[in-house]
Amino acid sequence: MDLDSRYRPATEAAEAVREALRLSSPDENAPDELDTLVLKKIDSLLRGNVAAEIAALAEGGAGVVLAPALPIAGRVVRSGVVHLGGVALHESDAWRAETLPPPASVAHALGGLPTALVPLTTVRASRRTLLTALRTAAAAGRVAICDAETDADLDAVVEAALAEGPRMRLVGSGGLALALGRHLRTTLNAIGAGAAPAATGKRGAPAADAAPAAPPAEMAVAAPPADMAVGAARAAASPASAGRPVLVVVGTAEPAAAEQVRRLVEDGAVHHQLPLAELLSGGAPVRLPPLTAPVTVVSLGAPSGAPDPAPPHGAVATDTAPLPSPRTAPETVTPAAAPGPAPKPAPSPTLRSTPGTPPTPASPSIDTADHTGPDRPDGETGKQPGAVSGRRLVLGLARVIGDAVAAHHGAVDLVLTGGETARRVLDALAVAELDPVGQVHHGAVHLATPDGRSVVTRPGSFGDPDSLRQIVQALRPHSTERKVTP
Repeated sequence: MDLDSRYRPATEAAEAVREALRLSSPDENAPDELDTLVLKKIDSLLRGNVAAEIAALAEGGAGVVLAPALPIAGRVVRSGVVHLGGVALHESDAWRAETLPPPASVAHALGGLPTALVPLTTVRASRRTLLTALRTAAAAGRVAICDAETDADLDAVVEAALAEGPRMRLVGSGGLALALGRHLRTTLNAIGAGAAPAATGKRGAPAADAAPAAPPAEMAVAAPPADMAVGAARAAASPASAGRPVLVVVGTAEPAAAEQVRRLVEDGAVHHQLPLAELLSGGAPVRLPPLTAPVTVVSLGAPSGAPDPAPPHGAVATDTAPLPSPRTAPETVTPAAAPGPAPKPAPSPTLRSTPGTPPTPASPSIDTADHTGPDRPDGETGKQPGAVSGRRLVLGLARVIGDAVAAHHGAVDLVLTGGETARRVLDALAVAELDPVGQVHHGAVHLATPDGRSVVTRPGSFGDPDSLRQIVQALRPHSTERKVTP
């Protein structure tokens, strides 16, 4: 379940966790009983309401095991401190879009919650040693913060935690989720091969030191290897989907995204840059041309009238921060309507279709802070001078995409980069449920809507220069033809 909790007020984020736990309980008369395996996904850079959400998870006496490392992205935890490419989080610029300084350690991110560090030497010791450390932390009411530098370290944390049963709740990034998937797949394969189920205690919790019993089948979603996932993604494209257009929405200012877009345009995709000023205005809505091309790429561009120089190969301006994630009411954006005054009868802003390298966005700085609060209910006050509202920008982008998809006669498949962009676009399209199909590459997840459309989501900072090209080719083999220059 996507709680959309990162930028909620802390009290709301905690209540969202409690509600998810209540929904997951099979016994409505005993919602506090701990018999469901829980993994709470958090940001690997510790952004969001980590402390409030973990406090909610620990209510009722549950043990909490926190392992936020994401080794595949170079994000590890050493001595209780997150490191990115060898640089401590608090010494990096990873929180450049946040209003607060980054925490000096994982424990610091948890505020006043009691914690116990599980060092790398313990994580890599015997399973019994690691399990003893986790049990000791849980018995003392402390969150066990686990060091981890490799996937093997995360595998060890998952195996030890699940040996204690559902009373140990897991918290981590996608790295821990992958480790859990690997563990569940191995467990289910063993059971399918005839292995006897683990001995269980009351309410189905595995006995101490026993192999964990398999969770319900709907919870056992393992991440397939990349090559198998690409094959599954391609196989999922039905003959009827071959003629559907693919709309790629790039809602991130990560420098790598410019080169990813350039390569997709090189393959023949049509590229539209949305003018920031018009996205933020309450006047005539920005509208995309009809989606007649096999592949259309939409990204954020410069305000109307701003200079549009061509940058060096792969260059991109860095004054536009990644889109923020302040929570908004569901009714704020719909495909049919949008808040604010009724559109005036005026021509829509002209969009630039660029056949080559994406131009550098000459845009004002984007205010990425969530300014909501008792005296700032709409997030539009308290901004730095000259900054534009990231909230209005992401909603404007989602509105444009919602209108374009609604105006198209037929289904449209989507590629959404940037987590907040994906969430708001799906809100605009009233997509509330997605089924996983596979992954094109790490972080690029292929999903399906209930009516059979494909949606690929991917964090803005993920992927090599060919990421978007690989995603489109997985959805539509041979849908674009690369132009070879002698």
